[in-house]
Amino acid sequence: MPGEVLVQGEQILEAGTSVAHPAGAEVIDLGDVTIMPGLIDAHVHLFLHPGPEDLQTIEESVPQRTLFAALAARDDLMAGFTAERDMGTEGAGSADTALRDAINQGFYPGPRLRVSGNAISILGGHEDAISYNPEQHILSNATYANSVPELITVIRQELKEGADFIKIYETGHDTFQEGQFLTPFQYTEAELRAAVEEAARVGKRVAVHATGEPGTLFAARAGVISIDHADQLSDETMRLMREKQIPAVPTFAVSEYFAEHAASPAASAHQHDLLEYHAREFRRQLAAGVPVAVGSDVGPFPHGTQARQLVLMVKYGMTPLAVLQADLLNGAWLLGWQGKIGSLKPGYFADVIAVAGDPLKDVSVTGHVSFVMKGGIIFRR
Repeated sequence: MPGEVLVQGEQILEAGTSVAHPAGAEVIDLGDVTIMPGLIDAHVHLFLHPGPEDLQTIEESVPQRTLFAALAARDDLMAGFTAERDMGTEGAGSADTALRDAINQGFYPGPRLRVSGNAISILGGHEDAISYNPEQHILSNATYANSVPELITVIRQELKEGADFIKIYETGHDTFQEGQFLTPFQYTEAELRAAVEEAARVGKRVAVHATGEPGTLFAARAGVISIDHADQLSDETMRLMREKQIPAVPTFAVSEYFAEHAASPAASAHQHDLLEYHAREFRRQLAAGVPVAVGSDVGPFPHGTQARQLVLMVKYGMTPLAVLQADLLNGAWLLGWQGKIGSLKPGYFADVIAVAGDPLKDVSVTGHVSFVMKGGIIFRR
């Protein structure tokens, strides 16, 4: 079936099997491809690249990491991801604000971004420099907040520096032994609720890294905007997420990468077992009606390759149509751009990509993008 999109400036004017052809308009014939909205990745780390994460955040300066992040943003855009949510700079402070603004001003090619600045965690918690000589005083990759007053102060500072939303680490070090998944919570439900209320005071939202119980339940009760990773959700947590429409953002792509690039065969087998556990839990979440968004956790694996996440979500129980709806519709809502991205409709941003083949039959074609337009500007052709 033929498809046409009429673009003026940064917006779509018409879309359908046939649209108006104004005099003087440039006509671009992409041939036998599927035209679709730009993809959305709701969980990325532009300030990370493959390799030991703890070492790169120590050895590389923030200016160096910002330059790398600009290249990562370009790679993601060229792969068809025209909108992303950056889930923490991992020790680079509010450098993602500068990157977002530079992209918006046209200085660098990249997706339209929602950024969180540095993520928030507790002393000795997730992303703290636990394995180093204490006398060296190695800094955490997150910003400490150990009480409600500290949470409020840190949130206000993050928003002052330009964060679009707040990212909190709600669970700590995960263990998985003999089929049992355990992870400690880092903030109580009351603490999380205080954080959500403080962000909401100025129209912002809180997303959490939360892999399992009881942290995931605390997050759902507190009213976060998304529960990222979500390896383990209790029946009560799933009920609340369904009722409140809090999406789970499973990050299978990074888990698969870690499993395939582990340091030893034993470590690889362990990572594969954990991935299969998450896949089983994911099927339970789908059956319970938990909403889902697409987030890859790209950064620890190469930027521009994260369409693999869509393939894995099909492998683990979704249809290609459901995955695309999770990516485009739920992703647009999660990033706060509902009615602006995720569809080819009049008045939406002209974020358009082309793939060879039918993604409704084979979602892997999203990994082979031949054309990228963002905001009416062609970046790949």
